[in-house]
Amino acid sequence: MSFNYLLKKSSASTQSLQIRKEVVTTKTTIRTAPSVHAASRSSNLQQSRKQIKHVPEKVRIKKENEITRKRRTPSQGLVNFSSDDSEAGDEEEQDGSRKKLKAASDQNLDLKRQVRNKSAFSEDDGGIFPMVHAADIPLLDKTTKYIPSFEGLPENTEVSLQYPSASQRERYLLMQPRTKRSDNNDFNALEDIVHVMHQVIAHYLPLSQRELFDNDATGYPKRLHRAISRKSEHELTTVIEDWNDALNKLRANGVISEVLDEYHNIQPDLVERILSQACARTVSLGIKSLREYENGTDNVYGELLPRFVSRILREDTHLKSDQIFVDLGSGVGNVVLQTALEIGCESWGCEMMKNTCDLAEQQQAEFEARCRLWGLAAGDIHLERGDFLSNTAIAKILPKADVVLVNNQAFTPQLNERLTSLFLDLKEGCRIVSLKSFVPAGHKISARNLYSPFNVLDVEQKEYFSECVSWTAAPGTYYVSRKDSRKIKAFAARNE
Repeated sequence: MSFNYLLKKSSASTQSLQIRKEVVTTKTTIRTAPSVHAASRSSNLQQSRKQIKHVPEKVRIKKENEITRKRRTPSQGLVNFSSDDSEAGDEEEQDGSRKKLKAASDQNLDLKRQVRNKSAFSEDDGGIFPMVHAADIPLLDKTTKYIPSFEGLPENTEVSLQYPSASQRERYLLMQPRTKRSDNNDFNALEDIVHVMHQVIAHYLPLSQRELFDNDATGYPKRLHRAISRKSEHELTTVIEDWNDALNKLRANGVISEVLDEYHNIQPDLVERILSQACARTVSLGIKSLREYENGTDNVYGELLPRFVSRILREDTHLKSDQIFVDLGSGVGNVVLQTALEIGCESWGCEMMKNTCDLAEQQQAEFEARCRLWGLAAGDIHLERGDFLSNTAIAKILPKADVVLVNNQAFTPQLNERLTSLFLDLKEGCRIVSLKSFVPAGHKISARNLYSPFNVLDVEQKEYFSECVSWTAAPGTYYVSRKDSRKIKAFAARNE
C-alpha cells in the first residue's frame, strides 16, 4: 500500500455503524419487530454551529457534542484528508444512520455511566504500563514484509504520538506492508495516526478547539497530508510534535476532562477504533491459530461485527452500566470487550478452544491498556476458559445476568437443546440474543409440555442486514428472547 493509496478520496473512510430498518412479517408464535422508516439526513453543519454560537459556556460543551463533524469510522480503509463538497455529501448520506443510533442512545441515557478513567489523567505513576506499541507490529508480524511509508523516508523512522490521557505516548515505525494481505488485516502506521487524530478531535475537544485542530488550512490532519505528499520527514515529525504539545496543554488545563465528564456514553465509532487497535496488536498477529475450528461441529468460529453488536446493546436489550452481560462462546472476546466499553457494564465470556482463549487473553490485556491510553473507563471483564455448560463461574453468574448472547449459528441441535434447559436458571426479564431461535416455530403451551423450557421464553424475530456478521455479507435473522414465566402460571391457572 503506497502513500498515494493513503491519499485517495473514498467514502470508505466515512463508513458508519448503521442500524438498519426492520421488516414486518406475518405474525406467528415468534413475534417479529415493526418496521421503521430510515432516519432523515442531517441539517447543514454550518447552520448547527451557528445555533450554538451564543450558548453560555457552561452548557456549550454538551451542545457541541451533539454536532457530527467529520467523524471517521475505525474500519480499515482509506483515509480521506479532504474536506471538499464530495466529503460533505458522503457525510450527509451517512448521517441518517448516525442519528438513528444516537437517538437510541439518547432515549436510554444511562446517567450512572461515567466514561472518564480518572486514574488515566493522573501522573502519579508516570503513565507507564505494558502495551504493544504500533512500532512493535512490523517486528511481531512474521508473515508480512514492511517498507517505509513513503519513498525517501529512512527505514525504521520512529515517531511518538500523544493520546488524550496522561499516559505514555505510543511509538510508531513509519512503515506499511509491501503488498496487501489477503485477509485485509493490513496495518499502516500513518493511517492509524490519522484515525487517532480524527477520533480525538471528534470526541475529546470543545468546538473552538475542534475548529483549530481540524482546520482545512492549518489543522493537524491537513498538515500531515501535506507532509506526506511532499515526502518530507521533517514536516511530518514536526506536525506530530506540535500535536503532542497542543494535546498536552489541553489535558493539563482540564479541557479534555471537562469534555469527557459531560458524557454518559461512548459513541460506537470511538469504541470500534479502540477495538480495532487492540485487535491489530494481538489477534491479527495470531490469526492463523483460529483455523483449528472444525466445520460440522460446535467449534466453528464466527463473529458478530461491531455495528450489529451496538444495535443489540442499545436498541434490542437497552443494557445499562449497572447490569451484567454474558457471551456464551465468546471467541477472542470481541463482543465482551465492546460491551464493557460501550456500555460500561460487567461483561463475561466463556470459550473452550485453547488457541482462541490465548488470543482472547492477549487482546483483553491490550484492550485494557488502550482504554487507559484513551482515558476511558470500561466495565469489569471476565473471560473464562472451558465448556460454558460446566464452567463453575458461568454457572454462578448466569442467574444474575441481564443479557445473554449466544452465537449459535453453527451449534448442533443437541447443544442448543442443552442450552435451553440452562436458561431455566435465568432471572425473570433476562434477554437472550441468538442467531437461531431456541423455541420451535409454532410451539404452543399444553398440559403435556407444561414444564418445557420453551414455555418460559417470549421470542421476537428480527432481521440483520448486510455486513453484520463475519461469515457472510448477506442479511439474515436473529432472535431476542425474554424469560417470562407468567405464561406457564397463567396456563396452569386456567386449567385448574
